Amino acid sequence: MKTNDHTKKGAPVPRTVGIVAYDGAELLDITGPVEVFNMLNRCLGATGYRVVLLAEQAGPLVSAAGMRLVADAAWQEFAAPLDTLVVVGSPDEALNRALADRALVNWLRDAPRRARRVVSVCTGAFLLAEAGLLEGRRATTHWMDLERLEASYPGVSVEGDAIYVRDGAVATSAGVTAGIDLSLALVEEDFGRALALAVARRLVMYLKRPGGQAQFSTQLRAQMVEGGALAGLLARLREQPARQYTVQELAQLAAMSPRNFARVFARETGTTPARYLEQLRLERAIALLERGELPIGCVAQQSGFSCAEQFRRSFQKQMGVSPVGYRKRFFPEEVP
Repeated sequence: MKTNDHTKKGAPVPRTVGIVAYDGAELLDITGPVEVFNMLNRCLGATGYRVVLLAEQAGPLVSAAGMRLVADAAWQEFAAPLDTLVVVGSPDEALNRALADRALVNWLRDAPRRARRVVSVCTGAFLLAEAGLLEGRRATTHWMDLERLEASYPGVSVEGDAIYVRDGAVATSAGVTAGIDLSLALVEEDFGRALALAVARRLVMYLKRPGGQAQFSTQLRAQMVEGGALAGLLARLREQPARQYTVQELAQLAAMSPRNFARVFARETGTTPARYLEQLRLERAIALLERGELPIGCVAQQSGFSCAEQFRRSFQKQMGVSPVGYRKRFFPEEVP
């Protein structure tokens, strides 16, 4: 629900965002959301968000990247009302230290009384779970830690393919950069789609990232198997996703029998040739939609779909929105 609060003069009432960090915290878990909130202020031309960095004590702390940050205040001593509390994640050693810090966990347990909403980035979800804030709720975390979260906190309904999950006044995001996606969603809730879109475009981001915690895009998965038996073929598919291929042709290009090709392809990419090509074509279509000038039928054709209807069905299934609806997010005043 959007909640635009304004003073009588029309200026927004600054929303205080507290970011809870600690030694060893992931740097981008902190700076990603900060950049989103700062960019909102720039787009707004006013202070929509006031961000404060909270730690065990005011002063310097060292991130996982080795960069020093300066906390504005100690979380235990911060008494000002908070609109949003953001709890960041960290690699295992630092996370385990934070989980063992009972003062921090107990303070987080009372967070709903201090803040209108509580969110986590990456493995910060473990701290929310340890504080009991995710009990009976849906949540996500970095894809490498999903099983650990599920095993450690059976009362949490873990969603593995989500970029972020919002359940009431609590939200969790997937790994690292997903904190930016969640922060954009918070901006949209607070200040509306137009401003959130302006922030996303300035940051060269999707307002809503395609796919789920397929945090590995098709292109990235292809890069992971570079040098393997399919390296040349995958490079060709990335360059020419709109071309029509048969399994026999793909197997021939890979210098394999069709049966062996299917087995090797599944092993190296984790999917089938048909699904892999479909994802490549969707990624091409997304890029064309964001340019704005082509009719939907032309987008479908140039992306390699057999017809506009096949494109619409595939896009709706993957993105949860129609191609027309997706493009309106970028060009709300234009008719595709």
